[in-house]
Amino acid sequence: MLDGEERMNPMAETSNNPPASTLEARLPSSFMDRLTPYISIARPDHWFKNAFMLLGVILAGFYHTSAITSPGVVVSLAVALVATCLIASSNYVINEILDAPTDRAHPVKRNRPIPSGRVDIRLAYLEWLLLGALGLSLAWTLHIPFFASAAALWIMGLVYNIPPVRSKEWPYLDVVSESVNNPLRLLLGWFAVSQAEVPPVSLLIFYWMIGAFFMGTKRFSEYRGIGDPARAAAYRRSFAYYNEDRLLISMFFYATAAALFLGVFIIRYKLELILTIPLIAGFFSYYLRVALKPNSAAQSPEHLYREKGLMAYLVVCVLAFVALMFTSVPDLYALFNVEPPAQLPTLWEF
Repeated sequence: MLDGEERMNPMAETSNNPPASTLEARLPSSFMDRLTPYISIARPDHWFKNAFMLLGVILAGFYHTSAITSPGVVVSLAVALVATCLIASSNYVINEILDAPTDRAHPVKRNRPIPSGRVDIRLAYLEWLLLGALGLSLAWTLHIPFFASAAALWIMGLVYNIPPVRSKEWPYLDVVSESVNNPLRLLLGWFAVSQAEVPPVSLLIFYWMIGAFFMGTKRFSEYRGIGDPARAAAYRRSFAYYNEDRLLISMFFYATAAALFLGVFIIRYKLELILTIPLIAGFFSYYLRVALKPNSAAQSPEHLYREKGLMAYLVVCVLAFVALMFTSVPDLYALFNVEPPAQLPTLWEF
């Protein structure tokens, strides 16, 4: 429960830092205890989201076999992954800093390191800049297309978090601006392997829309979890407009758009992937089922690993997608009356 002052005006406390005396009292004594909150605001537990780079790596290997088999590809992939994780953490830090006043109105997030007074805000800003600089410096060591994609990822963190734009406060724009990080990660995976051309635009939009579905589902779960429209609006400005019906309708839009653009990609580039459609539709349904649970893990995607059934289903979907990328079923093209694409060299074919 919030105390009386916060309940009347959750935004009344605008400073990110408590008084110095309070901060000193709350700061732990050991070095590791002091360091832990700064590690926490960089959210290393969210680095798993960079697995969205994997599809870009697979596609680049499919289209450019010489690049994926080159001796230096392992080093390039390692550098690309570290750079992406550092840039993502830079974005997480600025998010934690600027969200601290409204996080105090959230029943759980008020215990985060900054709103609870365990972080010196000056050091947090320094951490944000250092992580971004390190990530972009590493990205520069690869090549211009990768660096440009990495810079776009960092800039989107500014757009999402920093006033006067602060897109996270605007209904629907909060979801589509945050989820654009998905196609950016696909580009980062692609350019980690090859800088020739770009992935198909239809696939990039599919990745964007499926990310929007996940983010819209997170908003839906958060709204339901708070359970009080006034309290929800105090926590997140966009919740003053949202309600459960509007969020559900938006999720339906994102899922439909993702499916349509995936269909464009499949028909144009790899018809065999049409066999994954029932699996993908099932995954959307399964994820929605998870979102409808009380205290759903969809509120915090880093906790989705607890949904073991969902994780197992996801593995099946990924394995089926990868296997079909390297599978040829000529009869499918005749069945759907689709002209086969120009033959591309692959590492192997079944």
